[in-house]
Amino acid sequence: MSGSQAIPILYEDAEALVIDKPAGLPIDRPRKGGLCLEDHLDTLKLGFQRQPSPVHRLDTDTSGCLLLARNPKAHKRFARSFEDRLVIKTYLAILDGVPTDGSGTIALALSKISSEAKGWRMIAAKKGKPSVTHWERLTILDERSVVRFRPETGRTHQLRIHALAGLKIPLLGDPVYGSGEGAPRTMLHAESLTVPRAGKPDIVATAPLPDDFRKAGYSG
Repeated sequence: MSGSQAIPILYEDAEALVIDKPAGLPIDRPRKGGLCLEDHLDTLKLGFQRQPSPVHRLDTDTSGCLLLARNPKAHKRFARSFEDRLVIKTYLAILDGVPTDGSGTIALALSKISSEAKGWRMIAAKKGKPSVTHWERLTILDERSVVRFRPETGRTHQLRIHALAGLKIPLLGDPVYGSGEGAPRTMLHAESLTVPRAGKPDIVATAPLPDDFRKAGYSG
């Protein structure tokens, strides 16, 4: 991915952008160096003096809707909306297996652990931070399945560990919580984002289905 590659814009107004973040583009600069979202922020000014700034996080492998604020006041308001669970988000995921039920809610508290051998990861732990995800199975692809997740909370790796610990099935291609095989990346896509605003129209964006989901057999 080149630093000059255009990032699709899904929504734009005076205080917000929603971009379709490509899979493989990290939000923060990796320790080992390489491109990150920061390399695109000048291009994403789109005539404004300030660079926009990301309001929330997506894992490097995750594609799809990412909200950027165009000024500090908007950033503060949007961040509060995330904290207050007012933002509606949906994700598409390909699971490396088929859940028994067709839908449900996963409520598992999450905690961060680390070891010298494996580095850090999230685990389900009673004393962790409360985390809630609603899900529905959309289709079955042979021995795999496609689900739509709607998280109420936004914990680190929430959907990845909820799939593993809640559904007992990891995301396809997940190198940390699964085998890392069967796909070129963790198959998770931030499908849609709705941010309510007082006195203004809601921010509403939907990211198109990525090519690698289609190659895996899901056409939406």
